Amino acid sequence: MSSDAAAAGAAAAVVGGVPSTLWALFAGSDPLEATLAAGSMVLPGESRRGRLLAAAVPVHLGVSFGWAVVLERVLPRGRELAGGAAAGLAIAALDLGVMGPLFPRIRALPLLPQLADHVAYGMTVGFVLARRRG
Repeated sequence: MSSDAAAAGAAAAVVGGVPSTLWALFAGSDPLEATLAAGSMVLPGESRRGRLLAAAVPVHLGVSFGWAVVLERVLPRGRELAGGAAAGLAIAALDLGVMGPLFPRIRALPLLPQLADHVAYGMTVGFVLARRRG
């Protein structure tokens, strides 16, 4: 993994969850529900929050860094931000439309905040790549 992809993946791993976290806080629901849902992908029968949160960390980081490597290779120079937003929607289609239905806690998440997370993720990767590419 290049240092550009690593930097973009790290930043996007943090920023990508902000929309759904804010949505949950304003809606009065659990702001960690999306994280718990990610953990349930690895531990489907688990209900203890601590274990689900711990399981979510490698899932989230693996996905965040993996997609950053892909996006570093495919996002066109000079159009990283727009390309990142579009890529975020494409990743959402795969994550939420193909993989998500296989996992009950993912399936139960509200769709719009998850879409916003994916767009924020893609735009963050694009922004970091644009800055690092100079």
